[in-house]
Amino acid sequence: MKTVVTYPIKTKVLWLTLALILMFVSKISFGQRAQVKELTKENIAILSISSKNITSDAATVRNILQLEVEKTNIFSVMDKYDIQDILSDSGKEFKNCYGKSCLVEVGKILKADVMLTGNVERYGEKIVVTLRLINVHSESIEKVQVGEYINLQEELQKMIMVTVNNLLDIKNDENLVSLLVDYDGPIASPKTTLNLDGPRMGVSYTIGDAAERLQASKSEGGYEMFPVITQFGYQFETQYLSAGSFQALLEVIVLVGGLESGKFIPSVSLLNGFRSSANGWEFAFGPTFKVVKTATGYYDENDNWHLEYEWDPNTGENPYELQELPDNRGTVKVSTNLVLAVGKTFKSGYLNIPVNVYVVPNKKGTIIGTSVGFNIGRKKKK
Repeated sequence: MKTVVTYPIKTKVLWLTLALILMFVSKISFGQRAQVKELTKENIAILSISSKNITSDAATVRNILQLEVEKTNIFSVMDKYDIQDILSDSGKEFKNCYGKSCLVEVGKILKADVMLTGNVERYGEKIVVTLRLINVHSESIEKVQVGEYINLQEELQKMIMVTVNNLLDIKNDENLVSLLVDYDGPIASPKTTLNLDGPRMGVSYTIGDAAERLQASKSEGGYEMFPVITQFGYQFETQYLSAGSFQALLEVIVLVGGLESGKFIPSVSLLNGFRSSANGWEFAFGPTFKVVKTATGYYDENDNWHLEYEWDPNTGENPYELQELPDNRGTVKVSTNLVLAVGKTFKSGYLNIPVNVYVVPNKKGTIIGTSVGFNIGRKKKK
């Protein structure tokens, strides 16, 4: 037979009271430990950091650096306005204070334990971030950390974060570091792109049977046009891939040609382009669509053009090869061909000048042409 032990109500209340007291004492103890830990943090002050050959000014870089140091929660970071007030009250001016002696003097005025300074500078296609940690009490440089990164200035905050973590022995994300320092790594950034939306103009030269049909008289179904045709239009493009200085693009080129011969010949090309924003070279290919009048006919032994229905079937089967060529007596249709293009973009300040040559291969008449355009490369507003 089991014995059931029961406690008086007063005993239960006593145990509950003791439990609440223990929880309260534990909470106070934890808060005190956290406060002690906070009080043991070293005071760090960031007076200034220099910047050179980058879009961000020194004040912006300094603010980013302070933010990243605060996020580590290792130091008690002095507020920049407190620093300004204390130095102003001291009656001393500290301009261009980047050296150890100057920063130690400032640190003593601020009653800081550590001073942090450094510089961010672009060298060619690299950005170098240098940070120096100076001990005010020993008047010595405790540690120097240097980081070299790809010239992707939109990622400056990440570069500073990685350098701060390395300085303070905090582990960084390896994938992030690889993307920032590896030139072969696929990192996308607006600063690496080259957008060439803008007007286009050029000339094309048609060779082969199609060229003969263009030059033929209207009575023969020709267009009485020159084989050299001027073109005017506009190029639209959008980027769907960016890796380092490499871009993959979808380009839409709308052109109108034949105006010098009194004709209106519209065309649209959809190209898949590959461009290096580092040197401006580009290759593109894709279909082109053009609205033309064509008819089926043949050339006789004298090289004269005839429409298919002009052959008298009573004389026997037509021995000549039938082919579809431009003819103003024919029907309007959309012709499709393949465009292969290569080009290079030249720069003059913010002005981009893309120059391209292209070929439209076709056994009935190949087209060779060149085009030039321009646009203004403006920096994105932040």
